[in-house]
Amino acid sequence: MTTGVSEPAGSAWATATTSGRPLRVAVVGAGPAGFYTVEALLKRKDVDVDVDLFERLPAPYGLLRYGVAPDHPKIKSVSVAYDRLCEDPRVRFFGNVHVGRGLAVSDLLACYDQVVFATGCETDRRIGVPGEELAGSLSATAFVAWYNGHPEYRSLPVDLSTERVVVVGIGDVAMDLARILLRNPDDLANTDIADYALAALRTSRVREVVILARRGPRQAAFAAKELEDIAELPGVGVSVDRDQVTHDLETVDPHHGTERHKLEVLAAIADAGDGGARRRLEIRFLASPAAILGEGGRTAAIRIQHNELIRSASSDVVARGTGRYETIPCGLVLRSVGYRGLPLAGLPFDEERGIIANAGGRVLDGGVIVPGLYVSGWIKRGATGVVGTNKGDAAATVANMLEDAATTPARDAASVSRGAIDRVLGERGIRVVTWDGWKRIDRVERERGAATGKVREKLTDIEACLEAAGV
Repeated sequence: MTTGVSEPAGSAWATATTSGRPLRVAVVGAGPAGFYTVEALLKRKDVDVDVDLFERLPAPYGLLRYGVAPDHPKIKSVSVAYDRLCEDPRVRFFGNVHVGRGLAVSDLLACYDQVVFATGCETDRRIGVPGEELAGSLSATAFVAWYNGHPEYRSLPVDLSTERVVVVGIGDVAMDLARILLRNPDDLANTDIADYALAALRTSRVREVVILARRGPRQAAFAAKELEDIAELPGVGVSVDRDQVTHDLETVDPHHGTERHKLEVLAAIADAGDGGARRRLEIRFLASPAAILGEGGRTAAIRIQHNELIRSASSDVVARGTGRYETIPCGLVLRSVGYRGLPLAGLPFDEERGIIANAGGRVLDGGVIVPGLYVSGWIKRGATGVVGTNKGDAAATVANMLEDAATTPARDAASVSRGAIDRVLGERGIRVVTWDGWKRIDRVERERGAATGKVREKLTDIEACLEAAGV
């Protein structure tokens, strides 16, 4: 299929596509990074493209669907723009196709000119302390996926019968966890939170969330608005060490507006106190986990070490343990210290960084570029930035892809036609959810939600999704 865009006379691209067909590209991962890669390809006026977007789950959107908190609907609204991409005749959606299992990387290389992996960082970074494997010690990745209705986490053993939860880490995700645990479940009743998660929150005994930050207030990674949202919750108090905040506020560079504003918010919260609220958030700066303690195989407490800040040899501010310890009783520990990518069969993996080895989005194997393979998003650079950060990142990868395509001899049109991958999927018996199939799932979820006053009630079982999709 062509777009009607004429090739620049004498251009490298025209030389590379003497067959007169579009560049066939597979994008693996239908989260923000994947959609922005598709968008970057479609926006190029110097190339005719035909893109297939693969997703291992029946539903698209990745972290936008399964990672963004249910009470942040504005962030999720960007999916409208993603929908427009999949409605373009140059794009096809292949849901319920797990590359690396039912479909190999080599299969994609045989059926496409280029393959881009935008699979994100699907697991958590470990904190590396004794007791991390105890029941009641969970990753933030898993807990967030659980309350967002991810099919692979619907059976996560979440026990909210404890009165105190400790969250290790102080980024935006940690704030999401605290807010979901402390706010009135009635405030979540009309969101797309999973039905089983809402039921668990309604019977929750959690009254206190303690957030541990290994460094000080100035180094905290959360956005000020995230903390303000918690402080404004009815019946919820926030506790912060005023002396720690005052010290950082007095020494912060006045030109660092965002940093200063965050400290001012912390100072105002410290001055207000928790007011004896029934539910409370306590932020403990300069504190690192030393061990998770258990009783009968379950989490019963966390031992922390108090820290001090020093300058490293590279002038970075780092935390150093003081040798003073404290034990905090708790029944649930949530580890929120960052995301990490997972290896995928057939691709080289950088174990140290938790990403697919690459240079500028070009996949590397032993430092050598692998022709036709690319990466975009978190699996390319690590779990940094916000949803929109993936846009520029994808554009940079696509620029390198097209630079390579311009000097790559054209392949036989039949081997990379749309029918080539269709035949492979048919032979493997893979039940593919098309874009029309996803729209049927979407319709069912919205109808289920409307029946109970929610924006949607997600289908959290793969088979139920496939049934709704009609495959």
